[in-house]
Amino acid sequence: MGGAVAVWSVAVAVLAGGVALVGCERGASVGGGAFSPGPAKTGCPAALAHAAVAVARAEKGAPATPGPTDGPPAAAGKNIVYVAQTMTNPGVAGAAEGVREAARVIGWKLRLIDGQGTPTGIQAAFDQAIELRPAGIVIGGFDPDLTSTQVATAAARHIPLVGWHAVGSPGPSSHPALFSNVTTRVEDVAKAGADWVITHSRGHAGVVVFTDASIPFARTKSTLIEKELATCPGVRVLTEENIPIADSSGRTPVEVASLLSRFPHAWTHSIAVNDLYFADAAPALRAARRKGAGAPFNIGAGDGDPSAFQRVNSRQFQAATVPEPFAQQGWQILDELNRAFADAPASGYVAPVHIATAANSHGATTWDPPGYRAAYRRIWGR
Repeated sequence: MGGAVAVWSVAVAVLAGGVALVGCERGASVGGGAFSPGPAKTGCPAALAHAAVAVARAEKGAPATPGPTDGPPAAAGKNIVYVAQTMTNPGVAGAAEGVREAARVIGWKLRLIDGQGTPTGIQAAFDQAIELRPAGIVIGGFDPDLTSTQVATAAARHIPLVGWHAVGSPGPSSHPALFSNVTTRVEDVAKAGADWVITHSRGHAGVVVFTDASIPFARTKSTLIEKELATCPGVRVLTEENIPIADSSGRTPVEVASLLSRFPHAWTHSIAVNDLYFADAAPALRAARRKGAGAPFNIGAGDGDPSAFQRVNSRQFQAATVPEPFAQQGWQILDELNRAFADAPASGYVAPVHIATAANSHGATTWDPPGYRAAYRRIWGR
């Protein structure tokens, strides 16, 4: 009970004394523009208070825990292979660069094989990786069920597999057999994005949710987003736009033009399962003479690639993003493999969510939290 009272007290302080977070100085703190969210009475004071506390925590520049606190020292002379879904995917490429940087520090040799984004190419890349007889293999951004034969072969040869966004949850996986999967929690990302909308709008918003229902992970995320938005009655989901990510460049501009016609004033905020939708929405919003720093205020609940940061920093049709710490996750991938080589359990570490805005990114084009490099060096003895 005492903890709940403490959280409520902080929330009240944020809302009453810290209206700068969501009130007259909102444009500076969350990258918004001139938006009047409606009456101060929201009808959801408890939800708004808790959302404000969560957003303030997520906007901090340094996580409370940059990584695991202990683990085995670095194994010597390991060769590993990173099988990439496609290196044109900024997230896959960002994580790969983190792995490359960490491999230099830990003293391992790294081979990267690009699957070129097709099932055939990914399967061929995985076959090539196995034939190299590495100590470990990284599954970079694709569903291991796509390569079930290769996964079984790796298991038979006792080659540990560590995934990056390979399955929906972080940590070890029994089916498919992964020593660990490195990712943020979809529940945390969805909640952070929805809480930002609740906070930014002070509990009064008309929201469009962009998702890709053909991808179970994305569908789950948008369902969680809408569940969290529903905690505040003053925040109404106007519509859910189901646009396959592969078709976004062609369909999103058309759908956005239609939305502007259907909801010319009610549409105040958007939240998408991937920042990509806002890259494709921008031309339609610009053609409608909408201001880049005005409504609809958009937040991407996932990825945080450099182009998303550029839109956020320039206040051009995206106000915030919930980014993945790609480089940090690359270092964690190496650490998880090192634990597998030492027959130690997976670390259990999951990077906390972060909300990036123009106010707290300071011009950066990726989320690279401080402290994790030193933490891993201490563990590895490097």
